[in-house]
Amino acid sequence: MLDTRKGEALLAVIDSGSFEQAALRLHLTPSAVSQRVSALESELGMPLIIRSKPCRATAAGQRLVQYLRRSRLLEDEFVADSAESLARPLSVALAVNNDTLATWLLPGLASFLINEHILLDITLDDQDHTYSLLSQGLALAGVSSAPEAMRGCEVQMLGAMRYRLLAAPAFARQWFPDGLQREAARVAPLMVFDRKDTLQSAFLLRELGLPAGSYPCHYMPASEAFTSAVRLGLGYGMIPELQYGSMVDNGELVDLAPDKPTDVTLYWHAWRVQSPKMERLSAQVMAAARAALRQPA
Repeated sequence: MLDTRKGEALLAVIDSGSFEQAALRLHLTPSAVSQRVSALESELGMPLIIRSKPCRATAAGQRLVQYLRRSRLLEDEFVADSAESLARPLSVALAVNNDTLATWLLPGLASFLINEHILLDITLDDQDHTYSLLSQGLALAGVSSAPEAMRGCEVQMLGAMRYRLLAAPAFARQWFPDGLQREAARVAPLMVFDRKDTLQSAFLLRELGLPAGSYPCHYMPASEAFTSAVRLGLGYGMIPELQYGSMVDNGELVDLAPDKPTDVTLYWHAWRVQSPKMERLSAQVMAAARAALRQPA
């Protein structure tokens, strides 16, 4: 049986990134935290933490962190459901992409989370990278563009988010007076979410043969600010239809490639063996996705 205190010390180090910050969370000294983690490593006969800045879990450490998070969730759910702890909410760690969080996820889950007394602990990353957060044990479930299920997990298709390449009318007139042309795209400022974002670069490579790095870019790592920057004419970029709404129809934004939308299929990853509340949460996520995202014909 794993010692609970040692497991909590390991989780605190991974979550905070250092023994010093873990000590503050646990109201211990850094030495005490280090001793607990080292003792756990000795008992299991394997290193669990790479002592870098920030600290990272080894492959064995990642598997243990996954187990500890799931174990904690089951324990918390049991305690929360007991008669003397009805007011104690349950915290669930999810990994989602920014556009999902900015559009359909919260409206689809809000009532459920309130009724079920669930707290969200959300980690944001690009949809191509949220999958790794589950494999690292940093999330119990998540939204990803990866269709393959991780070992021990199951995956369900949520639907597709449709993106269009949009610009403010004045921006389109200045930079693309003859439409989306290769030479114009070489000099027009492009909006990119962050350096993991490949939506724009993949489109320009596919449609115009322009490799990444051959055009100027703004980096704007926030969904609402990204859309605002496009509306203000700072650059052009991919915006999900759930976010731009009627802005194209009312002329506030211009579709630079009206016949070439980009659909990103999203998947829900969760552990195959789930607690009852996690099963209900997964079902609610699927229902919200079916109502908001494009479904296959």
